[in-house]
Amino acid sequence: MPQVLPYNREKAIAYAHQWAYSRNPRYYDFEALGGDCTNFISQCLYAGGGHMNFKPVYGWYYVNLSRRSPSWTGVEFFYNFLTRATASTGPFASRTNISAMIPGDVIQLRFEGAAFTHSLLVVAVSEPTPSGILISTHTYDSDSRALDTYYYAEARFLHIEGIRE
Repeated sequence: MPQVLPYNREKAIAYAHQWAYSRNPRYYDFEALGGDCTNFISQCLYAGGGHMNFKPVYGWYYVNLSRRSPSWTGVEFFYNFLTRATASTGPFASRTNISAMIPGDVIQLRFEGAAFTHSLLVVAVSEPTPSGILISTHTYDSDSRALDTYYYAEARFLHIEGIRE
């Protein structure tokens, strides 16, 4: 069984603040291919100590535009990777409720009439409410934006538990 390492929330958040309004040139900008939000959140988790998992199809990795896993950039694939039941390399999370959100966790949004299509990194929590949770994201680039400024139908809250080596 893989060893569980701590997730460095401070590094993930620092990365989010640094790149919220620009793009790290090491990564492709997926804005024109449906959005860059999950790519950005994957980068944040990687900055927080996430080990890439190069398992074809079911891994979590990025080398370049043509060599990346679906979970690096796709909202549902990312969710499935983080909450997978099998213990394999990379970050992992548990689905929880808003009251358990802490900085460095992930929120995904579903808008009216659509599937879950947006990923956000929690960068600050003053209280566990939509107005007290601040996020950072790409695709409508935002940093320290209150969750309640989004008009969404549903949110799912993912608490990052750690990193499997």
